[in-house]
Amino acid sequence: MNPLLDRLQPYPFEKLRALFADVTPNPAYKPISLGIGEPKHPTPKFIQQALSDNLNGLASYPSTIGAEPLRAAIAGWLERRYGLPPLDPASQILPVNGSREALFALAQTVVDPAQKDALVMCPNPFYQIYEGAAYLSGAQPYFVNSDPGRNFAPDYRSVPDDVWPRVKLLYLCSPGNPTGAVLSLEDWKELFALSDRHGFVIAADECYSEIYFKPEAPLGGLQAAHILGRTGYPRLIAFSSLSKRSNVPGMRSGFVAGDAAILKKFLLYRTYHGGAMSPPVQAASVAAWNDETHVVENRAKYMAKFQQVTPVLQTVLDVELPDAGFYLWAKVDKLASISDTDFAKRLYAEYNVTVLPGSYLARDAHGSNPGRQRIRMALVAEVEECLEAAQRIAAFCRGL
Repeated sequence: MNPLLDRLQPYPFEKLRALFADVTPNPAYKPISLGIGEPKHPTPKFIQQALSDNLNGLASYPSTIGAEPLRAAIAGWLERRYGLPPLDPASQILPVNGSREALFALAQTVVDPAQKDALVMCPNPFYQIYEGAAYLSGAQPYFVNSDPGRNFAPDYRSVPDDVWPRVKLLYLCSPGNPTGAVLSLEDWKELFALSDRHGFVIAADECYSEIYFKPEAPLGGLQAAHILGRTGYPRLIAFSSLSKRSNVPGMRSGFVAGDAAILKKFLLYRTYHGGAMSPPVQAASVAAWNDETHVVENRAKYMAKFQQVTPVLQTVLDVELPDAGFYLWAKVDKLASISDTDFAKRLYAEYNVTVLPGSYLARDAHGSNPGRQRIRMALVAEVEECLEAAQRIAAFCRGL
């Protein structure tokens, strides 16, 4: 067996199941889960129709590079969304089966397994795929703690100078999971300068980019590179997905875009890895990327939800509206001294509401765990259910 597998930690939801193993939730309340970030809004009918209209594609093997109409639709969306100059769909776009599998696979392409001191830089807290990708590529993860003073964006200036030459891949998530933080143009400028100096690849996970609460849409990595005059997007790969944008997590449809030289090697890897997207899913994805009306409507539903839920929780928790995304990242010790795990366990037992302890989404690094005494709440259900959960959480907190 591959000994690197022994370095992987249980996924946060496995830890949560273990935490709840001896708990019987209060039967007076129906269960409400704010634990898993799985979109619950209905899938638009026109996407379902496009999928069913193209089932004859099941009779054909798909190509790893994807059909030209899909790559063109993705390129068109990127150009409209981020104000980019025309992209080359043949060399700068690659469809993937959801951003998760591509985020993992990129490390296997980029990191040289013969370099024993290689580092993969990850935000902390973080999406656990980054850590697993680092270990199974033969590298070590290096965690950069989020900074509450920077709206929970990672504090890259805290990284010692002697660390950067060992970094081969840097994962970032903007808007962030779980914090919702969006990197600024100045943040991008600093990271690009470090990438130029040390040669590492930046993997920009942007799957939450279309759920936001300010008038301006979140800045994207390709957009920042274009604004800063970085022609060809050197050492930059952006990842996105239809799961959150279009409420189709079961379609497993996303893309990577950016540096053509890296994508050429990534396509070679994926050809052997077997990462081709089903033809019916490709057709449905074309329809989704070409329509913006359903995205605007989806965003309005999240806006209404957060506007109702956040004030209820602010009476008992230290929590603010995030820049973007569909999570609330709350500190739980406003009314009483309690750990994030005890908070989650007691809330589940007394009010049958599931939240995710923040320490499960982070690691002890540089003397602290930035998720400790925090919880992540995924406001993915319809507004009535999320509001009821918020009211139960408020009642629980007042009883502490």
